[in-house]
Amino acid sequence: MGSFFAGIKAGTLAGLVYIAGLAAFNLVALSVYKEGVLAAITRSYSQTCVAGAGANATSLEDCYASVLSLYIPLIAFLGFFVVLFFAGALGALFDSIPGRRAIFKGEAAALLVGLFLVFPLNLALVYQGYPVDVEFALFYPAWTLVFGALISRFYLRYTRKLEFVSAHPEGLRLLVDGRDVTGRTRTLAQNSIHKVRAEASDEGEFREWAASGGIRLEDARSFETVMDVEGDGRLVLKGGRKQ
Repeated sequence: MGSFFAGIKAGTLAGLVYIAGLAAFNLVALSVYKEGVLAAITRSYSQTCVAGAGANATSLEDCYASVLSLYIPLIAFLGFFVVLFFAGALGALFDSIPGRRAIFKGEAAALLVGLFLVFPLNLALVYQGYPVDVEFALFYPAWTLVFGALISRFYLRYTRKLEFVSAHPEGLRLLVDGRDVTGRTRTLAQNSIHKVRAEASDEGEFREWAASGGIRLEDARSFETVMDVEGDGRLVLKGGRKQ
């Protein structure tokens, strides 16, 4: 359990910074090593990109300009949606990921993003060759670690930590949106609304809800009610064994 939408929000902010940094690195590399880039373009597109533009060819400088103005924005756009995909997954699975510290969970998501951008899609580095490869090998892991720290911090900003307790866990289970969260601590999006329900066994008897902190209940005496998350809090399901 976690918050998919909080993950998307966190991924949007952290992703903009991350992808912008990658785009800036590529732009600087293409500018600093322009001669090598032009040589690579000539080798790969010798029929369409030539030093002197002909009737059926584009000038080498125009091809270079297209890389800067079209290709870099394109891979940044695609890379941003890769970030959003993993950010949503991070939010939805946040409480299921092993570990107690949010930053480690964020770094795990960042590692997946970093690997996915490099290997299957090759959206991280445009021009490959010495010494750019060495510089990228130093820059990319460090920048990906920064991204992991950012996305975990933004996720915590948009969520609240809630503790769910049952006074009689053997006979009374606490369900949030149909999921059993009895005795667990979960993160939910701030200002979100959820349905809570007490599920009693043959030996359990519901009495009332007791909410503290940033939890607001529509009806504390109803076995099924609505919970509004305004901040960190604790929800206790009161009851006991049937007499």
